[in-house]
Amino acid sequence: MDATNRFSPEDVQRILGVSAKQLEYWDRLGLVSLQKEQGTHFYDFRDLIGLRTVKQLIEQGVRANRLQRALAALREKLDKAQAPLAELRVLSDGKDVILERGGARLEPLSGQFVLNFETREIDERVRVITAPAAAGMRNADVWFAKALDCESAAGKRSEAINAYDRALQADPRRIDVLLNCGTLYYEDGNLEKARECFERAIALDSGNTLAHFNLGSVLDEIGQVEAARQHLRLAVRLQPDHADAHYNLAFVCEKLSAFPEAREHWQAYLRLDPSGPWASFARRRLASAGTAKSANIRK
Repeated sequence: MDATNRFSPEDVQRILGVSAKQLEYWDRLGLVSLQKEQGTHFYDFRDLIGLRTVKQLIEQGVRANRLQRALAALREKLDKAQAPLAELRVLSDGKDVILERGGARLEPLSGQFVLNFETREIDERVRVITAPAAAGMRNADVWFAKALDCESAAGKRSEAINAYDRALQADPRRIDVLLNCGTLYYEDGNLEKARECFERAIALDSGNTLAHFNLGSVLDEIGQVEAARQHLRLAVRLQPDHADAHYNLAFVCEKLSAFPEAREHWQAYLRLDPSGPWASFARRRLASAGTAKSANIRK
């Protein structure tokens, strides 16, 4: 497999705005599993699309265990679909899953094929999630895929940003594109452009944890510390197990001399990542709680 078609779990967490625990849970359920080859663990592009589909369906209210049973039934019925979520058109009414392949629609739990007119009402009421195929890919998906390829290749960061920009021209509401593009701008030191991307993402989805976390980190760097604290607070409220958000929020609170709040988030970080590479530093900060000394925020 081409190395540019491989994404580490950390890459996927950043691209999709999911946690490591979510990926592990979906792996255990057999929704989309981490691939292993010669000691390396990774997802490929089809897995990435599948994971995005799983995330969106669960956000619509489809329970993960029901989705797992549906996919297991589907794999049994359609043995040619090696990665069903990347090959099929997925529809949901918030309860049931219907999958379309080659114009035919299947209710996978019962194994029965259904006629299109029977699901017309569902089509009108729910968002349809379409995985890009070899033919007929939407322009935004085409540019998104190109950007991911460029981002994983050395010396192609500017091409990646250009591809993300083209994807946004095709579909300005793509939050995954805004988050990825903003991260590249941030890493390149273009904080204003990064801020713009993350603010646009929040305008589209005010409940996106990663957007609030990223924007909070950017605002801190440009000196808007109180605004940074508000977005980081939202990030940990939306996702209490987001260790990095607790870590950054603790630093921001120290800058604001809010030491009791800082202590709370140092402790939360250590509960979530007790043996991580920054755990010893967090313990030192707790030991010296009450001082106004700060340090560079880990990004």
